[in-house]
Amino acid sequence: MTKAASQKKSSSWNFDKEELFFKRHHLFSDTGKKVLIVYAHQEPRSINGSLKKVAMEELSRQGCTITVSDLYAMDFEPRATKKDVIGAPSNPEFFNYGVEVYEAFKKRSLASDITDEQKKVQEADLVIFQFPLYWFGMPAILKGWMDRVLCQGFAFDIPGFYDSGFLKSKLALLSLTTGGTAEMYTRTGVSGDFRYFLWPLQHGALHFCGFKILAPQISFAPEIASEEERKAMVASWAQRLKTIWEEEPIDCTPPWYFGQ
Repeated sequence: MTKAASQKKSSSWNFDKEELFFKRHHLFSDTGKKVLIVYAHQEPRSINGSLKKVAMEELSRQGCTITVSDLYAMDFEPRATKKDVIGAPSNPEFFNYGVEVYEAFKKRSLASDITDEQKKVQEADLVIFQFPLYWFGMPAILKGWMDRVLCQGFAFDIPGFYDSGFLKSKLALLSLTTGGTAEMYTRTGVSGDFRYFLWPLQHGALHFCGFKILAPQISFAPEIASEEERKAMVASWAQRLKTIWEEEPIDCTPPWYFGQ
C-alpha cells in the first residue's frame, strides 16, 4: 500500500466504530459529566463532522461520557405523525398531535425512537447540537427531532416552561456552520446580527424547555474558507471545550438577542 493510500484509508476510518470506542472507553466512568451530541449532517468528512469528532475527542479526554445521535445515520423520522402514539388515541374523532403525545407520554405509550432520545437527554448534563444553518434555522431532520422529542410532559408543561422548564438542570449549546461570512451576520450586514436567528432556536425552543444556554459556537462560511481557516475553526472549538464547564450561561432574555 502506498503512503497516500494509507493516509486515505486512515482519514476514512469508520465513524461508527470511532463513536463506539468512545462510548465503551467511558461506559463505566462515573466521575465525568455526560454529554449528548445531536448531530445533523450527511457527510462525516464535512467540517460539521470534524467539529463533532473533535468535540468527542476533547470531552472524552476530560473523562466525560459521550453519546452521539447521528440523525442522518439513524435515519431519524422527522415527521410528527399518529405513529408517534402507540395504541388508541385519547380522542379518536379528532387528532391533535400535541394533546395526543402529551397523553401518550403520561401513559408511557410514545414510539420507541422518541423515548430512546428522551432517555439520552434525561441522562445528559450538556446537549450539543451540531448542524449547518439552513434558511436561518435547523435542518428539517433536527427540527423534527425537537418537535418529537421535546414534547409536553417530558420537556415542559403549562405551567412549567422557560425558567421552570423540566430540563432546567441541563446545559445546551448550538455549534453551527453558516454559508455567509461573519461580516454578513452583523447589525449592519445584509443578514442582520446572528443573534436574531438564534432567538427562535435558543430561546423559543431550548430555553422554553428550561435549558440553560451557553453561548453558541458559530463557524462562519467554511465552504469558502481556506484549509488553514477551516483547521482554525476546528481548533478554536476544541480549545473552547477545554474550559466549557467553567462557562456561565447567557442571559437568555430579549436584550441579549435584540439589544436594549
